[in-house]
Amino acid sequence: MGAAPVWLGVIEGVSDGLSSFAKMASGYYTDRLRRRKPIAVAGYLMTALGTASFGLASAAWHVLLARSLAWLGRGVRTPVRKALLAGAVTRETYGRAFGFERMLDTCGAIVGPATAILLLSALGHHYPALFAWTLVPGLLAVGLIAFVVIEKERRPVKHLAFGASLKALPKPFRGLLLAVGVFGAGDFAHSLLILLATQRLTPTLGAARAASLAVGLYLFHNVLYAVFAFVAGWLADRLEKRRLLAGGYALAAVMAGAIIALPANVWTLALVFGLGGVYVAVEETLEDSLCAELVDEAHHGMAFGALATVNGIGDFLSSVVVGALWTWAGTTAAFSYCALLFLAGAVLVLRVRTAER
Repeated sequence: MGAAPVWLGVIEGVSDGLSSFAKMASGYYTDRLRRRKPIAVAGYLMTALGTASFGLASAAWHVLLARSLAWLGRGVRTPVRKALLAGAVTRETYGRAFGFERMLDTCGAIVGPATAILLLSALGHHYPALFAWTLVPGLLAVGLIAFVVIEKERRPVKHLAFGASLKALPKPFRGLLLAVGVFGAGDFAHSLLILLATQRLTPTLGAARAASLAVGLYLFHNVLYAVFAFVAGWLADRLEKRRLLAGGYALAAVMAGAIIALPANVWTLALVFGLGGVYVAVEETLEDSLCAELVDEAHHGMAFGALATVNGIGDFLSSVVVGALWTWAGTTAAFSYCALLFLAGAVLVLRVRTAER
């Protein structure tokens, strides 16, 4: 649509911010219910309808509205899904469980764009029809959650005011939230990497080929994400989680440094996308499994909601700030900002006190 980088940053940031507050509300509310699953069904349905409505967009603000609806549904469902998963496994297997979940979720992110490329060709590059097809997997997911997933019996927690529920979360978990928030303030949406690759490759390859290669690099990013999510989870069940998480945060700083320092070509961009996929796999798997370990199961909804909200606020700040810095000050300023916050987050997560070996 020819929108500037700041528009992409606003779309990603507003959507993630809205999603984060929905996650907090959903997590707080569902801890007080005997059955969490109906909330997950509603969230998956909203995401399916919001994604399909991209086909109706003809301006950037239309995309903002559609993305916001889809990500609102994502926010509602996320803490519920994670609480259901944590309740279905033992503490000793949290790492593998969340790593496996991240791996499968990312496999969808690989199959989705690949299928979209094939469908676009078959549909004659008719985007409304392409997005209408997203209703098929979206509604299948709704049906699977509703009729196949078996929810573990649980006793709801007694009613507490929202502020009291937050204060009831243990101090080490609040330390984790601080580290996650600082890191997240620099952790921009990786759709900006697609824009980065397209801009840097266009002068030598042309706009069409540069865009195709950028999508291919993002698929490579997601392949590494899927593979290393399970690897990170396997390691998390055997090693100290906070050190692994700090290592993932430090790897993000290496990626930001590579964007700033390395010359722009396909191979250096492949390195950037590869580092991005690996660090996100470590980050998301370890944050979730460490969260599940630090908080009692009865309060997992609130804990996952709080974690997601802090991440969402960080996503909003990072996407908007990085997009604005990029537009008005260039990539060096934008990604230097990211690198500093990544390193600060790594230091803070090492200060989290856990009961681990």
